[in-house]
Amino acid sequence: MTLPSEMTSTNGTILVVDDEPDILIALEDLFENDYRVLTASSPVQALDILRREPEVAIIISDQRMPEMQGDEFLAKARSVSDAEAILLTGYADLKAVIGAVNKGRIMAYVPKPWDPTALSNMVAAAYQRRLLARELDTERALLHGLMESTGDLISFKDPEGRFVRLNAGKAKSLGCAAVDCLGRKERDYVSPERAAMIEEAERRAIEARQPDEVIEERTLPDGKTQWLLINHIPILDEQGSVANLATIERDITERKLMEMRLRQADKMQALGTLAGGVAHDFNNLLMAVLGSLDLASRRAPDDPRLTRLLQNATYAAERGASLTQRLLSFSRQRDLRLQAVDVNQVITGMSDLLTRTLGGVIRIERHLTDELWAAMVDPDQLELAILNLCINARDAMAENGVLTLSTRNEAVEEDRITDLAGGDYVVISVADTGMGIPPEVLARVLEPFFTTKEVGKGTGLGLPMVYGLAQQSGGTVTIHSTVGAGTTVELYLSRAAKAQDDGHHEEQSIAPDAPKVRILLVDDDAEVRTVTAAYLNEMGHRVVEAADGSSALDILKADDQLDVLIADFAMPGMTGTELADKAREVRPGLGILLVTGYADPKRVPDGYLMLHKPFSRTDLATKVGEATKRGQK
Repeated sequence: MTLPSEMTSTNGTILVVDDEPDILIALEDLFENDYRVLTASSPVQALDILRREPEVAIIISDQRMPEMQGDEFLAKARSVSDAEAILLTGYADLKAVIGAVNKGRIMAYVPKPWDPTALSNMVAAAYQRRLLARELDTERALLHGLMESTGDLISFKDPEGRFVRLNAGKAKSLGCAAVDCLGRKERDYVSPERAAMIEEAERRAIEARQPDEVIEERTLPDGKTQWLLINHIPILDEQGSVANLATIERDITERKLMEMRLRQADKMQALGTLAGGVAHDFNNLLMAVLGSLDLASRRAPDDPRLTRLLQNATYAAERGASLTQRLLSFSRQRDLRLQAVDVNQVITGMSDLLTRTLGGVIRIERHLTDELWAAMVDPDQLELAILNLCINARDAMAENGVLTLSTRNEAVEEDRITDLAGGDYVVISVADTGMGIPPEVLARVLEPFFTTKEVGKGTGLGLPMVYGLAQQSGGTVTIHSTVGAGTTVELYLSRAAKAQDDGHHEEQSIAPDAPKVRILLVDDDAEVRTVTAAYLNEMGHRVVEAADGSSALDILKADDQLDVLIADFAMPGMTGTELADKAREVRPGLGILLVTGYADPKRVPDGYLMLHKPFSRTDLATKVGEATKRGQK
């Protein structure tokens, strides 16, 4: 009969080994209610069972058996099982017991005849010890797996800062093997400055008995910046004292870069919103200025000096319109308008802009190749790219530096230039006589948001924008720099299939036989409305003016002779779109033309004919003709 044990079991497996059948039966009877009991009459049989039954928790073995002694058997059993072992013997053989302890790692020695209660308690204790050992092994395996599988750098230290455990990633960052770091301090592997920073963070965590979190910025050997989120976590014992300190270092470089990009995107979005509003008002002003200059030049006496002054004023206003577009291109994504462009003409036309922008502290030289091929590129974006490159070159030089702008034709062989297919290219070169770019910085200059300029003086978007333009245009950017000698940036642009038109077209004359219509002109800006009305009257149209949407609706309802509605898109009270929608309800056959000062096409509605300010007399005539035809359908 099995006696009750003072310690509970969970039906673990026991292997009983004895060459006497009566002993096997007695032990099986003692434990069968609390355990699964396996029996073996010989050590050889027992070893086979252990190989088949890895879950054996306890081995109870006799010492004296024919095939081999119990201590020898238990020593062999260690190679196939980690079960707890109890040795039974009817002889007071001290040598055997010592051998079993040393080789078989027995936990207890029980003489025959045994006391059932004592043996049961001994087996229960062995089983609990086995369970605890298994749990500890599991925790060790999980901890080891976690430490070695994560990308984080993990270490444990004693309160004095000596390593007691660390993963391979942390050891690698220190330049040593994990086992070699044990017992040593981090100060032995890092610079004194960084060691002081680490020890200060550890001191704060230990004193507060709370985790201490810091973000550390490091410069890697290749010049790149890495950000690490470092947590120092104190591990407290039962008395609340700090027994160990865990450190987890996580690479958050991608997160930091994303945060920087998001902040930059927010700033650019805000800039775009601001620029859109400024552009609208600025374009209204330019419309009034350009329109008035155009009208004045038509009415001015034949005075060459006056004509020249009016032309200069018109040119300046047109450059203002171009500047508005250039400013907006910084703040919004824009589809490129690829076309054949005379690069030499673009550079020559930028002379005044470059002189004003770069100041008089440097000298600008130009070496433009004759018979230069036409390049396939967006002319506005090209002008912006050249301006960016020149500003970078100026910033790299001291006073009296020389900036050289040059162009050439180049036939590129396949694989000669990275990221560039073989073919014909137009090359724009911007060279400076500055201090040059160190190799570690040169490797990163095309990265978005990377800048070596101090905070507030550089966005890191100049060169990436140039590179993006080149790639979208089928070309690339190369940079050659020598520290102390200067830098040359070359922009490769695909050769256009056909040459650009000379661009000097005389203004198209207004067709004299164009239909003359009655037009309702609505604009809250009196100056713009005056200029537009003057243009329309010159074309022979009859014009009725209104300063807002509600007045325009009253006129529409009272005047059934109106053929075309021209309305400003952005007006207080009622927008041009709202007015157009209501006008269609009143007069379904009315031709409608909306005029807008916004440069961003996302700000204007679909479904209506649009005319962008500032516009010329010819542009207005063309759109009025289109609106008239649409209204007659």
